[in-house]
Amino acid sequence: QLQASGGGLVQPGGSLRLSCAASGRTLSSYAVGWFRQAPGNEREFVAAISPIGSIQQYASTVKGRFTISRDNAENTVYLQMNSLKVEDTAIYYCTAGTSGLNSNTGYYDYWGPGTQVTVSS
Repeated sequence: QLQASGGGLVQPGGSLRLSCAASGRTLSSYAVGWFRQAPGNEREFVAAISPIGSIQQYASTVKGRFTISRDNAENTVYLQMNSLKVEDTAIYYCTAGTSGLNSNTGYYDYWGPGTQVTVSS
């Protein structure tokens, strides 16, 4: 089971850190991705990290503003989001898979409920 947390309401230009914690599963065996879905839109890729954290991949819309990291000792993956924009508003989901880093939802095996991020003044 994956659980995303850390969402909330923030003003444009602000920051949030999302966490993805796993129970009953060792995250260090998996690539972990973050995706987001805004109302009326398809779920889109945000970022992904390799099992030992040596490789990160980002969507062009968040590169330079978001940072994905992991602490395998804590069985947790993080998404640090800085310089947030109104268009970052969405439900954010974390997911894990064994097919390596990928921006396609179909390559991930496990999903948890999302956490709402709202960027508004």
